[in-house]
Amino acid sequence: MTPRAEAAPERVPTAPDPLPVPVVDNHTHLDITRDGTEVSVEALGPVLAAAADVGVDRLVQIGCDLPGARFAVAAAEHHAGVLAGVALHPNEVPGLAATGELTAAYAEIERLAAHPRVRVVGESGLDYFRTGPDGVPVQQESFRWHIDLAKRLGKALQVHDRDSHDDVVRILDEEGAPPATVMHCFSGGPELARQCVERGYHLSFSGTVTFKNATALRDALAVTPLDLLLVETDAPYLTPHPWRGATNSPALVPLTVRVMAGVLGVAVPTLCEALSDNAERLYGPWSAPFAAP
Repeated sequence: MTPRAEAAPERVPTAPDPLPVPVVDNHTHLDITRDGTEVSVEALGPVLAAAADVGVDRLVQIGCDLPGARFAVAAAEHHAGVLAGVALHPNEVPGLAATGELTAAYAEIERLAAHPRVRVVGESGLDYFRTGPDGVPVQQESFRWHIDLAKRLGKALQVHDRDSHDDVVRILDEEGAPPATVMHCFSGGPELARQCVERGYHLSFSGTVTFKNATALRDALAVTPLDLLLVETDAPYLTPHPWRGATNSPALVPLTVRVMAGVLGVAVPTLCEALSDNAERLYGPWSAPFAAP
């Protein structure tokens, strides 16, 4: 009898060399695990400590459904290095609309977004990869609602854009983008990057910029000025090389930062200072109450 093959254990990344200047993980989901294990707010301490040890001492925890949004707010209340973002992800919206729950969900997101440690409305936007044509109209309506919410509250907007570049830019133009608009996990090429830069949007790059086949993404990074750059994990996904396929975490941000510095031709400390300054300019200081501009 042939023995049954056992699944290979997941690789556990080792800590990278610390960054010389602390930076911000602009977008992460510490409540999401690949095996579905539930995470408590209190249990985030070791993850945050491991990140701080390598120079990632602040992060933005993103909640993109109602449980995730509640978790993000609680995490920001409990941990000084955490700020929150709340929204309904575009892939959540069609289902909520179909069950008649969308209006109530909007009301809760608006209530949570008013919290002083929620500095981001997002991630909201469009996703034509997972949602078929029938879901497009309600996704677009939801994106417009979130844009309006960010402007009414004076908070940053983080935009999800998957296979929907033209419509994302068009709707932001039609509605008038908030003064602080971030293209989360930027996935376009240099032409889209130029369009965003012309509009003053910030571009946030994830571990995908380290992938060998991501030439167009690195070309997009190369045309983005330092004062419009951010870095993120989108953990637990998009783990940077050489750990692609393993579970991502904020402690792996230094790998992405060093690749970004190489593409841009700048010293790592220079890039780190820009990334930190940009995040604090967008979201305000992590240590102080938020004051709307």
